[in-house]
Amino acid sequence: MSTDTPFDASSPAPADATPWTGRDDGPGAEHRRWHHVATGSGGAGQSGGPRVGIVGFASDEGVRRNAGRQGAAAAPPLLRTALAGMAAHRPFTLTDHGDVGYEGQDLESGHDAVGRAIATSLDGDELTLVLGGGHETAWGCYLGRAGSERLGGEAMGRTAVINLDAHFDLRQAGRPSSGTPFLQMARAEQEAGRHLDYAVVGIAEPSNTTVLFDTARELGVRWLTDVDSTEERALAFVEEVLAVADHVHLEIDLDVLPADIAPGVSAPAAVGVPMRTTSAVVRHLAASGKLRIVDVAEYNPRYDVDSRTAKAAARLVTDIVHALPGA
Repeated sequence: MSTDTPFDASSPAPADATPWTGRDDGPGAEHRRWHHVATGSGGAGQSGGPRVGIVGFASDEGVRRNAGRQGAAAAPPLLRTALAGMAAHRPFTLTDHGDVGYEGQDLESGHDAVGRAIATSLDGDELTLVLGGGHETAWGCYLGRAGSERLGGEAMGRTAVINLDAHFDLRQAGRPSSGTPFLQMARAEQEAGRHLDYAVVGIAEPSNTTVLFDTARELGVRWLTDVDSTEERALAFVEEVLAVADHVHLEIDLDVLPADIAPGVSAPAAVGVPMRTTSAVVRHLAASGKLRIVDVAEYNPRYDVDSRTAKAAARLVTDIVHALPGA
């Protein structure tokens, strides 16, 4: 892909005014696609089923701070476009809460703003889908959980964080970035007198330094490496987490997938977790009835090929919604 055209990743690309459009094969639920559900069009009978909310975070300042490849700020509207044409095989309602950007390099204000939007969705929707953005989005998700009436505080039950990712993102740094969110979460939980229940599927050992493994051990993090992530082992791993959790916060960093499936990320994976395994994991989590928030992070359209990464993300999100409990 040519990189001759200057790309300003500090400002999100303008969102498509109508991302929820797509093929219309006729009236009735048998023709329903996501754009019908989002817009209430096509006579597809959208009522009923789980309530799903979408919040976009048009940010990649955290990627810049982490010395990664920028471009993820343009992702949210393009992920909506990828979702729009997906078939909707079960009833659900969809509320799009729009995108939150950030001013210049003020990522901290952006985190506060997206946290408020996420809290609103969590309190009104059964499942909140967050479309990033770099993986700094994860901290905004934590702020949203902490600020919601439904999940905030120990009295609301135990929330486990499951991250599908090649990286721990436990980096120690002087300011937040896409490499720090789970250390930020761990410290915030410690200050509140709690322990962060954090588990990662897909860790690439060569991509994480010794200090990151040491930090993970000190924090009691559980992980499964990419080379060990067979479908059977990955499902057993997340089932152990589910057994002790009341709620699940799922992070999907798209660099967990092999580079041929997800080339459009900041750090493409040399090995990765197969798409079939990743799909099985997210469907299992959705079917548990404990999934509350899903963050899809690190889609970088600047480096995508034939929209492969966007299509993979849309497939995973659709798999999740189709697996949710409820008629």
